[in-house]
This record gives sequence, structure tokens and C-alpha cells, in this order.
Amino acid sequence: MPDQTALPAPAAGPVPVAGAAAPVPPAPDVRGGGAPRRRGARPHRWPVVVPFFAFLAVCFGLPAGTMVYGAFTVLDPESGASRFSTENVSGSLSGAYATGLTGSVELSLFTALLATVIGTLIAQAVVTSPRPALRGIVVSASGVLANFSGAPLAFAFIATLGTTGTVTQLLHLDRTGFSLYSFTGLVLAYLYFMVPLMVVTVLPALDGLRSQWQEAAASCGATRGQYWRHVGIPVLTPSLLGGAVLMFGTAFASHATAAVMVGSSQPLITIQIANALNGNVLVGQENLALAMSLNMVVIALLVMVVQIPLQRRSARWLG
Repeated sequence: MPDQTALPAPAAGPVPVAGAAAPVPPAPDVRGGGAPRRRGARPHRWPVVVPFFAFLAVCFGLPAGTMVYGAFTVLDPESGASRFSTENVSGSLSGAYATGLTGSVELSLFTALLATVIGTLIAQAVVTSPRPALRGIVVSASGVLANFSGAPLAFAFIATLGTTGTVTQLLHLDRTGFSLYSFTGLVLAYLYFMVPLMVVTVLPALDGLRSQWQEAAASCGATRGQYWRHVGIPVLTPSLLGGAVLMFGTAFASHATAAVMVGSSQPLITIQIANALNGNVLVGQENLALAMSLNMVVIALLVMVVQIPLQRRSARWLG
């Protein structure tokens, strides 16, 4: 019989087909190095943000903690010891200080409403204008005027609309009973920098309104007024409310313009805080300014709580 060589037994598993490519084993993950990365392992990136949190702690955390501690602390005039009390907070919400807080809120609400309406109308006129140069001029001027506030703005208004101002003498405004050093004068001064700020704020939202929406509404027989009532204004509402909230916060925190123009003749919380910090308070009420500052911080936080969701919703609609 011929010599028969023993053949090896076939390996377990699928039999390779002639002409088919051999399976390639998966390549190891070499991102970030030669060795494969373990599942769930993350690089340690927290040291990168340490300087940022240190900056927040020193520049924001420390002053905020000092303000809260002082607002709830009362000094004994005889012994000089400090004790925990809510007298400062209750005092800041009563009497003349409550009037100052109310006056600031009223001024901020009124100017925010006017700035929102006027700024939106100007921005809409710019967006619909067929002249591109007009947009560049308005945006540039708004960016400059939005940052022109404080003492320089107050001196400019005094020289123009004050008792002996140029426009006052030219148009004889004093005979009409107009006074720059009143609530109306403060509204005019605040609108000078708030309206340009609103124009810059609402322009991106108006640009987000797609022309196809208006064309689709017109093809369905809707008039221009119906388009704005049912499509344009509902879509712009989050942006407009967010801009109004921003205007309120800007007016509420403004101090230098009102301090130079009207001084203490108008009850405003910012001016009262400045007077308290300068020592114009009774003995034992040295921390009253910190309590009033705490009230302003609480209102500012409420403004942020309202504004952030509105910005997110506006970005979702117009993004």
C-alpha cells in the first residue's frame, strides 16, 4: 500500500473561503499615547481651571462673603463687639431706604420699557433698510454711545439741558417747567446709552427672522400685520424680554450719572449706598450700606435667573 501521510485535523471555527480577505484584528486605541486607554479613564484637566476658580474666589467670593457677613452683623458702640442680627437688613427695607429701593426699581422699569420699544424700532428700521452703509453707521454709533455713560454723560447733559444749558436757553425750556434735575431728566440721560445698547442687543434676533417665513405667510394669504402678530412677535418675544431684563439691570446698577446730575434730590438706592459708605449714617448703622448692597445683589440674581432661560430659548428659536 502507498505511504499515506497523516493530515492534521481541521481547526474549529468557520472554514476560510478562497479569495476572501482575512479578518483584521481591531487596532488598539493609541490616542494620547502608545498604550490602549482604559475604559472610563479621563485625563486630569482640573489643574487648568485652578487659576480661574482662584480668581473667582478672590475677586467675587471674598467681597460677597464680607458683604453678607457685614449685613448680618451689628457692632456694639460701647464694647465694640460684633453680634449677629437682622437689624441692618430690616432697616434697609424700611423708611427712606425702602423709598430709595422703590425709586430705583421704578426708574429702571420705566427706562427699560422705553429703551426696549425705541431700540427695537430702530433696529428693525436698520434691518429692513436697503442701504448696507446705514447698518454699519448705526452699529458703530450704537457701540460707542452704549459705553458713554457716567460722569461725562452727566456733564454733557448739564451743559446742554441744564438750567443754563445751550438748548435750554435757545428753546426756553425753563418756561415749560422742564428740569433736568428731576425724574424726567434722569430718564432722558439713561435712554441716551440704553437705547443704543438695546439696538446692539436685538439686532441679531431680528437678523434671525428668515424671509421664507414672511413669504410663506404671504402665500397663505396673511397680511403683514398678521405675520408679525402670529409669527414675528412670538418668535422675538424671548429676545425682547431678555433685552428688557438686561436694560433693567443696566439702569438699576447705574450710579455715576444720577449722582452727578441729581445728587440726593432723587431717592435712589445707589446714592444712598454711597452716602452710607461715606459715613452719613447714625452710630451703630455702619453696616447698613452692606445690607442695601445685599438687596441689590438679590435683585441682580433674580434678573439673571430670568434672563438666562430667555437667552437659551431665543438661541433655540433663532439659532
